[in-house]
Amino acid sequence: MKVRALFQQTNDSGRVRCTLCPHSCILEEGKSGICRTRINIKGILHTLAYGNPCSIAIDPVEKKPLFHFLPGSDILSIATAGCNLRCQNCQNWTISQIPPTESQNYRISPDEIVELVLERSAGYNTDNGDGRVVKGKEKRDPENDKEGEIKNKAVSNTKSIAFTYTEPTVYYEYMLDVAKAAKERGVKCVIVSNGYINEGPLKELCPYLDAANIDLKCFDPLLHKKLTGGRLEPVLESLGILKDSGVWLEITNLLIPGWSDDMMVFEKMCDWLIDNGFADTPLHLSRFFPNYKLQLLSPTPESVITKAAKRARERGMKYVYTGNLCFGREENSICPKCGYLLVERSRYFLQSIQIRKEINGKSICPECGEVIPGIWF
Repeated sequence: MKVRALFQQTNDSGRVRCTLCPHSCILEEGKSGICRTRINIKGILHTLAYGNPCSIAIDPVEKKPLFHFLPGSDILSIATAGCNLRCQNCQNWTISQIPPTESQNYRISPDEIVELVLERSAGYNTDNGDGRVVKGKEKRDPENDKEGEIKNKAVSNTKSIAFTYTEPTVYYEYMLDVAKAAKERGVKCVIVSNGYINEGPLKELCPYLDAANIDLKCFDPLLHKKLTGGRLEPVLESLGILKDSGVWLEITNLLIPGWSDDMMVFEKMCDWLIDNGFADTPLHLSRFFPNYKLQLLSPTPESVITKAAKRARERGMKYVYTGNLCFGREENSICPKCGYLLVERSRYFLQSIQIRKEINGKSICPECGEVIPGIWF
């Protein structure tokens, strides 16, 4: 499906400038941009990603990772092919580095995506054992029917939608329409993104987002460009826009040996976050494993992750979590004031939550009354 793209500048020459992300690609007739999803057709920019998700799955919300957003719930995760960065460490490169025309797609409308979340409460949660999903007397056979397959997967405590896996910016029009449809029906939406998007598009999207996890890949501008193909500054600007717009925000930082594991640079990143009002923002520190074009690197030593977590707390970050570790994972949420165990997790699964919701809507530590930021209920 080809749909006219938002955020473009046309001229009499037939070339089109895409203004969605900081690359500002200028496209000749028949050409697509860096993201591989937006193409110039007769002087008009179109998106190839609309209604064409290549991946739909149910995940624990903690897997995004989001630790301060509806803990213990499931989230319907969708993605289309394509990405506007060229990260050398990409773990989803088989879908992020191809256009939607080369992926196997579901072909599903925004309203149908939202319906997948809502159908659980409407009765689409009975699997009769042969792969069919039953609603009353109605049966669907999901064999060669991806819609049926999705409904079968949607048997869960699903409360929200995540735009994830690849880069949601590249299927912006589709994401925006899904988010608008979700807003109308009381379903929350989350973006898991590299943050490489221009101010205008992001601000237009923010009213329809409830939460975001932004991958702050590297805080050294030169290494960021070399690692991802994009500049660091637009990502930092996106963090500020999301925060100022009231979107619940969490940040992920992957510590890659020789790229983003320099402790002086890491401390500089923490200082920047604190100086810019992100001390309360959960920071997820993730261990790197060899992938894509960095397969010859060694995994990040676990000691580097634990050291970075300690440094982040010492600099003033209040909620620091570690991921991709075999042992010594720091997954629990602890009150930064009194040390009380607020949320206990095991991998991606919620074990207990002790946060108390006040009449005024604030969520607090039951031990000392400290306000604990997040969307907990």
